[in-house]
Amino acid sequence: MKFLTIRLLATLLIAPLTLWFAPAALAQEDTATPVQIVALDECDPATFNAALGADFCKNIALGFATTFSELFAGARNPPVPGWDFEPDSVTINKGTPLVVVNQGGEPHTFTEVARFGGGFLPPLNAGQAPVPECAGGFKDVAVARTRILQGSQLQVTGLSRGEHLFECCIHPWMRVTVDVQ
Repeated sequence: MKFLTIRLLATLLIAPLTLWFAPAALAQEDTATPVQIVALDECDPATFNAALGADFCKNIALGFATTFSELFAGARNPPVPGWDFEPDSVTINKGTPLVVVNQGGEPHTFTEVARFGGGFLPPLNAGQAPVPECAGGFKDVAVARTRILQGSQLQVTGLSRGEHLFECCIHPWMRVTVDVQ
């Protein structure tokens, strides 16, 4: 009886401790400090908004800005200066979230692709065929989910170990390689 009482007492004392420590151990992967990637562009508000509608380009031009026609001319031989994801490559530990912040003036996507290639706007592809992940444009729900509007952000979680490639399906020279260890 004494052995049973000691065992019961130990169980009653240890079980709550196990329940107290277990959630903390499980949550560690979720509390990793996010790594930030910034989407940048230098759209010229006057020419972009004239072509695409009022407030499409919400850039505050402080000097150099790419006009709408310069974007298409530059896309023949990308990259277009000032249009990029920064940094171009990152190495993270498994469980580390990515936070992609759009500090540019127009929308972008941050779409995972099997290989880099063209996006869904043929004039911006520099002769490259669209990659399958981008081919459907915003009609493809998977691409639409990766859209980042001006001033907003997108969080990417749950990446498996290995190399992951991301590109903007609108401006396909905007690319990031993520190595998950």
